[in-house]
Amino acid sequence: MAFLAVVLGPVLLGAVFVGATLSAVDRNRSAERLGLAASTVRTSVDALCQQLRAAADAVALRTDPAARAGAAGQVVGRGIAAAVLVADVAGNTTYVTPGAPPTPWHDCAGAQVADGPVRAVSARVDLRDPAGAALGSVAAAQVVDPAFVGRLAAATGVGVTLLDGDADRVTFTTETDGVRETVLAATGEQVIETPDGRYARRLGPSPGQPLPLVLSVAGEQPAGPPTVLLGAVLLAVVLAVLAAWRLGRVTTRPLVELAGAVDRVARGDLTARVPVRSRDEIGRLAAAFNQMTRETASYVAALTSSRDQLRGHLAVLGDTLASTHDLQRILRVILRSAIAATGARAGAVLLLDSGDVLVGRCAEGLAGRLPVGEPLRVPVGAGVIGLVAATGEARRGRVEPADAPAGEPRCETYVAVPFAAPAADAAVGVLVLYDRLGGAEFDDDDLATLRTFAGHAAVAVENVRVHEEAQRLSMTDPLTGLWNYRYLRESLRREVERANRFGRTLSILVLDLDRFKRVNDSYGHAAGDAVLAEFAKRLRGEIREVDLAFRQGGEEFVLLLPETDARGAAIVAERLGAALRDTPITVDEELAIPVTVSIGIAVYPDHAGTGQEVLDAADEALYAAKAAGRDAYRIAGRRSDAVAEEIAVPAGPASPEDGLPRAGPGIRPMAEGTGRHATGASRAAPGVPRPATGGASSGPHPPRQSRGR
Repeated sequence: MAFLAVVLGPVLLGAVFVGATLSAVDRNRSAERLGLAASTVRTSVDALCQQLRAAADAVALRTDPAARAGAAGQVVGRGIAAAVLVADVAGNTTYVTPGAPPTPWHDCAGAQVADGPVRAVSARVDLRDPAGAALGSVAAAQVVDPAFVGRLAAATGVGVTLLDGDADRVTFTTETDGVRETVLAATGEQVIETPDGRYARRLGPSPGQPLPLVLSVAGEQPAGPPTVLLGAVLLAVVLAVLAAWRLGRVTTRPLVELAGAVDRVARGDLTARVPVRSRDEIGRLAAAFNQMTRETASYVAALTSSRDQLRGHLAVLGDTLASTHDLQRILRVILRSAIAATGARAGAVLLLDSGDVLVGRCAEGLAGRLPVGEPLRVPVGAGVIGLVAATGEARRGRVEPADAPAGEPRCETYVAVPFAAPAADAAVGVLVLYDRLGGAEFDDDDLATLRTFAGHAAVAVENVRVHEEAQRLSMTDPLTGLWNYRYLRESLRREVERANRFGRTLSILVLDLDRFKRVNDSYGHAAGDAVLAEFAKRLRGEIREVDLAFRQGGEEFVLLLPETDARGAAIVAERLGAALRDTPITVDEELAIPVTVSIGIAVYPDHAGTGQEVLDAADEALYAAKAAGRDAYRIAGRRSDAVAEEIAVPAGPASPEDGLPRAGPGIRPMAEGTGRHATGASRAAPGVPRPATGGASSGPHPPRQSRGR
């Protein structure tokens, strides 16, 4: 009976604890889900109220009743609100949009809900005349229907039930018929559990959330574990009874017990123990046997734990090295694995920067070992870490507190190993560990282990750098250093999305060197390459830092000018043409090659609605510039005009008296300080109306070219 009490007591207590824990975990998780759903509902309804309030404000800004009715129709037509109601000071309705839901509407600002079913939620603003006198109010409403409740349920991931304003009756719900009534038991915002195993919570009405809602979710506690748990308990009871009966039979046979324990140990069961019932030779033999098995089991457990830990670290390290190019993550895994494998208390990985200084890129356990706010930076050749990097030799030992190197972490023992790229001789970093657990110094085995991890760190650093260089080369043109066509496609998509999001313009310039084949035929391909490289250099010198330059292929280049309209793009094109026309390109310090450029300009969204269409429009404008005699630029026509307008470049640079560039007669000068680094707002202020001339891009254009090509 004592044996059964000892064995079955913990089993039964454990079963009760597990069952209670499962129920508590299920309730907590359901409460968390309902809390998150409640926050989502409040956010969604608040966003709807803000939208309705903005719609009401837009209608209230109109002073004329006809204009106010037109604005209300636009608000409803665009789907911003389902209905708009205008009332006078006395509350009488003076205008309401057709198809409006019946009133009263539930106001977003009211803490109480009106009686009756919820038909619509609204936001109300005051209507005032120019002098500030109250004229009434404007309310914008959104219909509350099953679709609205369904959207809330889809956004929150829980069941949503909408109640009446005057009674606890269900108006709309996403729950099934079997559970829709049980959720009415929820009161306040406390989570309750319904008899059918669901959890419910009431939400609102409150200011900013006027809808009386009940959120419900099904419990996640599976049906299988309690059954399995009961079966396990019954099995444990049966086994315990059988074991008690067996032990009762062999209590007088200690030698048989000892022989059985020896057999179990021989089969690998190190948990075998022999009861010691006396102090004679059999008792001493049993005690010695138990001591032997305990020490053996402890030793095997330590070996198994060390093996599993090392295997886990190696698996994590291998997966990290194989699946990521995040250098910081790789170094952190390497450092933690090295600390776990050697039993160190702290460590760091330092990499060499461009100034012959080792900079800490990853550290563990250095809190309190360095002055607060000071980074880990060690010059090469200084201190322990600097000498390891300079000499390429690993070091380990003990440091007295008075002899601690300046700038390095305080420690008692250390081990530092350099690592270098596979094809390099000089060290690119140092892996250092501090203060082994137990106070002993690091030994040769720790040094060998650390060299292994340092080798992984070297390979990781080299792989990341090679990957970064390959990424850079895959997106740049090797001859000119400009971005290539592949990056052009991605940048064009990104810039068009940004221009569309913020309502800005984006100018695209397609440039083509005139008669470049003659340059190759007359001076050779090496000279042609030199011309392309010099042209790219001048191109970068004439644009802003936010502008992007690409080599599309051959002698054709593309410029993306964010927040720049047609006028600003024309000024840039004129400046680029003059920069190339006025100064021939010198090759080999003797040969001066005159080169001109033709440019096509298109603006998003003036000339096309997509990035590819704008690029095609600029390309068409380039053909127009070529057809007009070259050494000129043309601006594409608007979407309704298929013919590109021809706008020529002056024969030579001629600055106005004030020194500011002009785009044509009657055009205001650009803001002071505009130039190749001017912002897009300097080229053409966003939001300022730009007059259109013919089918060309918005904004006036420079005078037509008078010099022949």
